Amino acid sequence: MTVIAVPFHLDDHLPDLELPLAADRTIAPDLPPGTPWERMAVLYEEVAEAVADDARAGRVPVVLSGDCTTSLGVVAGLQRAGRDPRVVWFDGHGDVQTPQTSTSGYLGGFPVRQLVGGSDRTAPERLGLRPVPERDVVLVDARDLDPPEAEYLARSGIRRVPVDRVADVGEPVYLHVDVDVTSPDDLPGLLFPATGGPSLTAVTDAVRGVVARRGVAAVGIACTYRQGSGAARLLAGLVEELSAAQ
Repeated sequence: MTVIAVPFHLDDHLPDLELPLAADRTIAPDLPPGTPWERMAVLYEEVAEAVADDARAGRVPVVLSGDCTTSLGVVAGLQRAGRDPRVVWFDGHGDVQTPQTSTSGYLGGFPVRQLVGGSDRTAPERLGLRPVPERDVVLVDARDLDPPEAEYLARSGIRRVPVDRVADVGEPVYLHVDVDVTSPDDLPGLLFPATGGPSLTAVTDAVRGVVARRGVAAVGIACTYRQGSGAARLLAGLVEELSAAQ
């Protein structure tokens, strides 16, 4: 296992981002001028190369960042290494927005839709990211959906399941965990808390089950919490389960 830190929230560098694992490598280039997606494409190109190098060497990269869009670089990197992954995506939200459906315009709500070939294509095209078939994506929990997201998921091939129903999806797997899948009662300080949701213990158990199948090729952890909240410390048990992904 190799731990790669990407201390950014979108294209905003967060040098003091508190992480639940010590990093073996930190990716933090100076980004050029441009739109946020153009800047993130530069950042995720470095992520993709690092992930591809690890995958070719038989290592499992664990990528920690401040939001979910880093997944574009992780999946592109696996593809470059000849490993077209299924995606198991833990999140309190759907992340299937497009520029046309998002009322907030928050780019962190786009990446699942981008992974399957939709939404803004700037970063995916620059990374050479091939769309993941919808049938190969499992969205775990996603209890907080905007109406356009619910409508899209109802007609898409993406499977949506609760945390206690995560089935075997085949391999290789990109396992993505946005920590806000956890109930805010168990994990204080979340940037985008979704009311209700599974306990941290339930999320940890579900992640353990995915890792135990021995098909995980890469892991992404979106550390979507306020600094100083203590969330990184509370996540120690969850990230410990990832040590078996090798």
